[in-house]
Amino acid sequence: MSRQLLIELEAVLAISAQRSFRAAALELGLSTTALSNLIGKVERQLGVRLFNRTTRSVSLTDAGRTFVEQVAPALREIREATAVARSQQDTPCGTLRINAFATGAREILAPLVLAFLRRYPQVHVDLVTEGRVVDIVAEGFDLGVRTADLVPSDMIAVPLGAPRSFAVVATPSYFEEHGSPCAPPDLLAHQCICIRLPNGAPYRWHFEKGGRPLQIEVAGPITLDDATLARIAVLDGIGIGFFMEADVRDEIAAGKLTRVLKEWTPPTTPLCLYYPGRKNPSAAFRAFIDMARDHGRAAIQST
Repeated sequence: MSRQLLIELEAVLAISAQRSFRAAALELGLSTTALSNLIGKVERQLGVRLFNRTTRSVSLTDAGRTFVEQVAPALREIREATAVARSQQDTPCGTLRINAFATGAREILAPLVLAFLRRYPQVHVDLVTEGRVVDIVAEGFDLGVRTADLVPSDMIAVPLGAPRSFAVVATPSYFEEHGSPCAPPDLLAHQCICIRLPNGAPYRWHFEKGGRPLQIEVAGPITLDDATLARIAVLDGIGIGFFMEADVRDEIAAGKLTRVLKEWTPPTTPLCLYYPGRKNPSAAFRAFIDMARDHGRAAIQST
């Protein structure tokens, strides 16, 4: 079976599953036009139409449904056979796809991901960052990175360090001019950097003291959806920001930022790598998990 034929069959199954050329194209890493041309070629070769297309929907024709029902099991067996073969490799190689939220990706990039690539140069890592919690199996990822409380219960989790803390920070000059908040409600009288969640809702700053949780919806001159941009704004002195402590640790140590309300930001759940159980993991997958476990143990011991 030629590689091109496999690509064509995978394309048919992707459209069948997604019910959308656009979504299938994103999954396959193709443009919508390229995918449409590819399916047109398959249909011409078969002499039948596989999909009914309208401007709003895509559905299988009767011929397409029969084709998918026969092809899907065969492709599944090919994937399983490929996985078995790769699991027997001695040298890690191939691609690992990881989905993480941006803060988690920044925390593991240098100490884990880049260190792994230096050790195993034949492996390619495709690291995707996004704020929403995704179904890593359905969306084709090998591994996910989220805080422990967001890891699905049916996944295997590997702690990547000790519990993490938030940090409320601003420049020393900001606090000299405006004063320092003594309790979270005091933030309502300050200029704060507002954060927008992936669903468009404003992010509320989370606090806890003596087992009593508290959430504050702050206000300020700017709303952003990226922690890196928020840090730039805070370093410019425009207001107070709310970050994972690891994201501003260096600036605090250098005296560029001052941390306040520390007693209101106790450690929370740790960052975890997670993945589904699988029968025949590749050598690259096994090597990454082993390295992640070592990294997590070392990080916990160093705290």
